Amino acid sequence: MLASITSSRLGRAGLEAVATMLATIATLLCVLPISREPGPAILAVVLCLSLSRSQLDRNRRGRIEAFLVLPAVGLAAAGVGVLLHRFPIVGALVFITGMFVAIWLRRFGPMARRIGSLIALPFVTLLMVPYIPPRHPGPLPAWLLPIVIGWLALCWVHLVHALAQALRLLPPVSHTAVVAAPAPESALRPIASTRMAIQMAVALAVSFAVGYIAFPQHWGWIVLTAFIVNSGNRGRLDVAHKSVLRVLGAAAGTLCALLLGVHLGLDERMQVILILVAAFFGIWLRPLGYGWWALFATVALALLQNLAGVPAARVLWPRLEEIVVGAVIGVAAAWFVLPVRSTGVLRRRIADALAALAAALDRSSSTGKPDAFFAALHAVEQVAPAFRATRHLAHRVRPECPADWIETLINCREPVVKLIEQGSAPPNVQRALAHARRSLREPEQILPALQQLRACLHEAAPDA
Repeated sequence: MLASITSSRLGRAGLEAVATMLATIATLLCVLPISREPGPAILAVVLCLSLSRSQLDRNRRGRIEAFLVLPAVGLAAAGVGVLLHRFPIVGALVFITGMFVAIWLRRFGPMARRIGSLIALPFVTLLMVPYIPPRHPGPLPAWLLPIVIGWLALCWVHLVHALAQALRLLPPVSHTAVVAAPAPESALRPIASTRMAIQMAVALAVSFAVGYIAFPQHWGWIVLTAFIVNSGNRGRLDVAHKSVLRVLGAAAGTLCALLLGVHLGLDERMQVILILVAAFFGIWLRPLGYGWWALFATVALALLQNLAGVPAARVLWPRLEEIVVGAVIGVAAAWFVLPVRSTGVLRRRIADALAALAAALDRSSSTGKPDAFFAALHAVEQVAPAFRATRHLAHRVRPECPADWIETLINCREPVVKLIEQGSAPPNVQRALAHARRSLREPEQILPALQQLRACLHEAAPDA
């Protein structure tokens, strides 16, 4: 079953990668007549990749929000880029504040979360696309160019993905969301979104300081790495796991970029093609692990900066060193600044999945569809890689192994579908489900309770 799931994910990821590349090429074809500078073309590529992955335009409301908010934050980010270029300390303070606000807004619900994602997008782009002063003025003023590029990227990403969905090459985006009840906030223990915002601010502040002092010419890689390992923080273990993959993938990617961009002596046109190919493989292979995305994304970014006038050969070893330093800063912030326990995140997501399962099996309120349960199960699977990578170590350190909780719950997927199709759940399933929900208070009881639930589900749906 795992092989079929992986195959289906890779198939969908391949189609998504093709759609993203088509949107990127279309955006580039629109941008090149406006400006021949490398900066706008790089910005177009990064925005298409980011918008395709974030799916901020997944519905009409999201598209309107993105269309209205993106120009404002694009102008703000352009201003921050100028500050980082001319007044680095002031620019760093504004950048840190913007990223803190983008994460902190998550506490106010889905709409604020989407606005926070839009705010973060141009700031992240600044790390990937350093400010490059224009050398040849084009038909559009410099301040208007990022707005037009943002709108073009948004339109093409939406059009290509909508066409792929209309042709049934891609499934429609699910709007089912899992809403977890936030824990009460106190002055001593803020809620998770506030803690993550503080962690990100601390990581960025330290990485800016270290970058300015130790690597004044190429500080961006330290800040970018510290941001990447802390973004989407799902607990301390997730940050540590992501940092290891980031370092390994970035090291391999940088060496590949050096070989492709320098030793083979490729011209600019071939480097652009390689950037698109690397982005395609990064999107396609990401379901196999974050390390693949880190490898190909680093190849693309290194070639992008090579096009921007930063020779890869000269900055190869400093770049690797900066990536390691940025990863260490990111992990330290996640572990020592208001840390978020990984097992706590996992137990919260398992609780959400079990609550969604209870609602799906309740004949009085069920809609007959397991969408909410599948969405919650996907949230559980998002935190699985770090626990699976440390499975053997966890067995030696503690009696319970969180990776086993995840595998047991995932194995409930198929019998749940069968029971919902049958429209009934036997009493023993209901009792096992209630026991599993109660067991989340005691870690040592979680695995036996989930195993009992799985056995009852398979017994009630033997054909699954």
